[in-house]
Amino acid sequence: QMRRHQKACSLLNSLCSTERQGSIENDRQRLRERLQEEEQQLRTSSLPAIPNPFPELCSPASSPVLSPGSLPPGEASTGKYVSQNTTKDTIVKIFSEDGIGKVVEIPADMTARDLCQLLVYKSHCVDDNSWALVEHHPLLGLERCLEDHELVVQVQASMTSDSRFLFRKNYAKYEFFRSPLTFFPEHMVAWCQETNHTIPPSQLLKEPRHLQLLADLEDSNIFTVITGKKQHGAPTDYGFCIKPSKGRGELKELRMLCAEDEQGRTCWMTAFRLFKYGIVLYQNYKIPQQRKTLLSHFSAPVRSVSENSLVAMDFSGRIGRVIDNPVEAQSAAMEEGHAWRKRSHRMNILGSHSPLHHSSLSSVIHIAQLWFHGRITREESHRIIHQQGQVDGLFLLRVSQSNPKAFVLTLCHHQKIKHFQILPCEEDGQVFFSLDDGATKFTDLIQLVEFYQLNRGVLPCKLKHPCTVVAL
Repeated sequence: QMRRHQKACSLLNSLCSTERQGSIENDRQRLRERLQEEEQQLRTSSLPAIPNPFPELCSPASSPVLSPGSLPPGEASTGKYVSQNTTKDTIVKIFSEDGIGKVVEIPADMTARDLCQLLVYKSHCVDDNSWALVEHHPLLGLERCLEDHELVVQVQASMTSDSRFLFRKNYAKYEFFRSPLTFFPEHMVAWCQETNHTIPPSQLLKEPRHLQLLADLEDSNIFTVITGKKQHGAPTDYGFCIKPSKGRGELKELRMLCAEDEQGRTCWMTAFRLFKYGIVLYQNYKIPQQRKTLLSHFSAPVRSVSENSLVAMDFSGRIGRVIDNPVEAQSAAMEEGHAWRKRSHRMNILGSHSPLHHSSLSSVIHIAQLWFHGRITREESHRIIHQQGQVDGLFLLRVSQSNPKAFVLTLCHHQKIKHFQILPCEEDGQVFFSLDDGATKFTDLIQLVEFYQLNRGVLPCKLKHPCTVVAL
């Protein structure tokens, strides 16, 4: 009887413990689901108000555009962004703007963002999250920027032998999140009514069913047409194309479209990107900002011991003193820099036959700057501006073709490219450079660029993004 009683008690205890474990496991599962729901709500609560770009193709409730239903990259359940072979490395060749190629060995699961950061590190560039990997097809006259989450190996597997990867700047990659009204003007967007989620007939296209031929972007990508008029006979220069990812690259496989202006092409291409990737694009946009927030406490540059031991000094009096005020130290450093430029300018100008002689420091100090592109043509400057995004404030400086002693500032504003001539002027035997006929004068082009980066002046906008060409 005692044995039976002990056996019954042990069985009862085991049953109770099993029930408790099951209850605990159920509680954990419910907690996981609740945390996932809260995380998803938090992720989508800060989304910008970007409308559904294709209301004719899908209802607002089922639209993938910035909706919680779109899965982020790397989800194992989709199988779309996960490589089947993640152990073997692959050789990828990247080209810079000067045509020089560089071979890089990368793992199969490396994304375009990771590869760009690797190239930035190897090329000693400034990592400002504006670098992009470009898929370029010279024979077809097409190119596109890879999305940050795309796997480079998978994209390379779908490219032909004449295609190549380019490494360049693209400031407009996520500009539509910062200023959506510029990319989606009211006259190009059909808004859905909030009452019954229907679209008034006046806002629909006359033949919306024709867009169904372009709606299947699962295995296609949107490309910019580089030489539309010359190569494809397009009516304007603002063409774009939908190209199958696994096609043979023949012209009959391409779906060519054309817009009336640059804003229209940008709006359509951005809408196609949003339609294909949805919320994944917004997550790609937020990742660098989240990293910046996490590293904000460690934003001070790492310097050597000798640099950390340096202090700002003032030697204007009889004895030197240490400058404790950081504002005063910064102003003293700027004054010292200006004084150095003036001294160097006077030293270089001695012995010159003319104040405008090109041996002076003011004529050559800008050569090493990233925004100076030397003797390029107006058409070449347009091409560089187009390639790097056409955002407000994108600029470069070049030597004037009409006046060899002058320079030209090429600036992008409202997706239009404008040119401003920088003329040299002489005053008291010293050479200055001016953008406004001598009203504001600068000793060199570096001072001029730094001024207009802080002040708009006679320009339509401030200088913000320098066009940068880096050799790998």
